[in-house]
Amino acid sequence: MSDLDAFRAEIRAWLEENCPAEMREPARSDDDICWGGRKFQFKSEAQKLWMERCAAKGYTVPDWPKAYGGAGMGPAEAKIWREEMNRINARPPLSSFGIWMLGPALLKFGTEEQKIHYLGQIARGEIRWCQGYSEPGSGSDLVSLQTYGEDKGDHWVVNGQKIWTSYANKADWIFCLVRTDKTNKYQGISFLLFDMESPGVSTKPILLISGNSPFCETFFDNVKVPKHQIVGELNRGWDVAKYLLGHEREMISGAGGNDRLNTIGAFAKRNGLEDPLLRAELAMFDVDALAFSAMGEKFLDEIKVGKAHPAQPNMMKYAGTELNKRRHELLMAAGGSAALEWDSEASGGGAKARTWLRTKANSIEGGTSEVMLNVISKRILDLPGA
Repeated sequence: MSDLDAFRAEIRAWLEENCPAEMREPARSDDDICWGGRKFQFKSEAQKLWMERCAAKGYTVPDWPKAYGGAGMGPAEAKIWREEMNRINARPPLSSFGIWMLGPALLKFGTEEQKIHYLGQIARGEIRWCQGYSEPGSGSDLVSLQTYGEDKGDHWVVNGQKIWTSYANKADWIFCLVRTDKTNKYQGISFLLFDMESPGVSTKPILLISGNSPFCETFFDNVKVPKHQIVGELNRGWDVAKYLLGHEREMISGAGGNDRLNTIGAFAKRNGLEDPLLRAELAMFDVDALAFSAMGEKFLDEIKVGKAHPAQPNMMKYAGTELNKRRHELLMAAGGSAALEWDSEASGGGAKARTWLRTKANSIEGGTSEVMLNVISKRILDLPGA
């Protein structure tokens, strides 16, 4: 038996023994997702147990170094972990912008003190982060942001506004792009971390067409941020921001391959829909979902060995978000009139309809599909500009 075969057997045995049955069922709503943080309330004992067991082994962030709360897995071992998790349909033990976005940025740009201080808290689910990037008038043109940090010696005083800040009203801390030099558009932005309970920070949920409010407006009114809470160099925050955006786009794209043929088909059968045209669309979606998954594995392997094209996250983001919108269109079609129900207990408060409406934002957040296609055409296909 090879070392990897032995590792797979070890992981498989551990998962069978430690993953509760409830955590092998699909998440039905946002409440079924473990976000961690100071304000988070576990929905069930199984959810709490699963997160704690994984955190103790470093499995919430399996490919992070052990010194920072991970399991120290290499690329091959991390791939086996994902495969074995998928084999039993296990839910992620912990979902977090800290894991998906800030963590990789800290591993690359953070000081040793910052890594030790923040990464372990993220891995254990003790701190929940939100992202302070977009502003009114500064979305795709992010470098035009106006939130300003005034240098006060040992701290900055931050004033301004962010928008579309996902779960800002539930987050403990924010990683935030702040202009610290007004004379230089690109080299005048810094990447700051600060507590959302700092005096002068306030949030206001933005009601969406789904009836839910994952997004917020976030306001900063003379917020004091200590100097040591900067990541990377002063006025070079755009370097950190670009690196993090790649991970954000990979994270958003990750929803594209979920719920393949069997899940949607079973939903259609329960609702008495056996339309051959719908079945054909489900089969085509299944093929595309498998292709997307294979593309993701290929890109991940290339990233690990330093051979990835810088624009590959743009491809993943575009393909994943468009696939995810298709998936929810099919779920709505497969559900017939039952999928349109909005309020009943049987429909989970209209979960499918509300989620379908929510996916319309996938092709906007993290970079619009139009911007992604422009990047792909110019940087990967080398097509001439207009």
